[in-house]
Amino acid sequence: MRAALVRCRRLVRALGLRWKISALLAVGCSLVAAAIGLLIHEARTRQIGDAARASATAQLIGVRKLYELTGRLDFDKGGESDGRIDSPELPRPLRTTALDGQRGTYLDLSGADPAVWAARPVGGEHVLSVRLSLAADRAELADLDRALVAYGVLVVALAATGGALVAGRLSRELRTAAETARRISAGELDARIGPTGLPGSRDEVAELSSAVDTMAASLQQRLEAEQRFTADVAHELRTPLTGLHTAAELLPPGRPTELVRDRVAALRTLTEDLLEVARLDANREEARLEAHRLGPLVESVTRRSGVPAQVVGAAEEVYVRTDVRRLERILTNLLANARRHGGGPVTVTVSGTTVTVRDRGPGFPERVLREGPQRFLTGAAERGQGTGLGLTIALGQAQVIGAGVTLANGEPGGAIATVTLPAA
Repeated sequence: MRAALVRCRRLVRALGLRWKISALLAVGCSLVAAAIGLLIHEARTRQIGDAARASATAQLIGVRKLYELTGRLDFDKGGESDGRIDSPELPRPLRTTALDGQRGTYLDLSGADPAVWAARPVGGEHVLSVRLSLAADRAELADLDRALVAYGVLVVALAATGGALVAGRLSRELRTAAETARRISAGELDARIGPTGLPGSRDEVAELSSAVDTMAASLQQRLEAEQRFTADVAHELRTPLTGLHTAAELLPPGRPTELVRDRVAALRTLTEDLLEVARLDANREEARLEAHRLGPLVESVTRRSGVPAQVVGAAEEVYVRTDVRRLERILTNLLANARRHGGGPVTVTVSGTTVTVRDRGPGFPERVLREGPQRFLTGAAERGQGTGLGLTIALGQAQVIGAGVTLANGEPGGAIATVTLPAA
């Protein structure tokens, strides 16, 4: 029994909202139809019984009068009535009642030959009884039961169909809302659910859709304001930084000059990164995709990056469809991230249409693996200092060229970044 209940619970959980509502309506209508059918059956049964008892009693009175006047019974085996003295078929309870000096009736609709009996005492120790057959009444009751079952099944089917239609519309609207929320979460800020339901209606689903659309519009405005602010700040910084760079070049050689030039270069790099992030956020980047042999391209990018790394699998004859400049930006950022935050030798492996960059450092923090890279957040002190823009830019450029970047930690240690490119 418990196992059956567990299976039923699992089945209910596996059903969608549409089928749950349909099943609930069908079960509810079935219970209502069964209750109404039982009430009608019982009412009709009582009606038949009362009419049969009254008819048998009236027949008994007529037979008694005839018996008292003539001393005989007008008995016809082919007729509806069956008047007898001390009938051996008389039910025992009714016989006992008659011998006690009382008139009574006895109704039997469940036997093979349904009938109603009426009896009374005559002559002291004898019982006069009348029997009326109820075969036709029981057949009528059976026809009524079949009609009730048929109409009940029809009502349940109509209720389940109507419930499925209504629940289907509700399910579609909720799925549309969920899909729109996923699109917004994926970065499609202009996605909206739009009006739902019948024109002029204001149900709960319409209120939910309106709330989600309002939230998306507010979120879009805030993010666009943040993107404009980042782009404006980065753009305004370019002019003074250019002046600082020019002034630093005019300083006399020495350790202080080297420190100033280093910091100015770091600021210029940060400014350019901010501008690139702003362009990626605004979806203003367009890729120029061409077919290229992946191995030599990766080897060339690794060499130009200035990061000492071993390239494995560069001789493979695999062509990918990509933008060389953006792929170089991705790999350069990943290599710089491995050199800055990792440790040990850095290995770049080309396998098919994938490029894997691995270091031997402490690996990516769990927060980065769980939530993805976030700008201005490196995740952990052991990963060193940085702005956190390198991985953000790498993932953004990968999205532009239709590539995928996955981050993981290797065994026994080290960070692994895998770039998967579309084949040419």
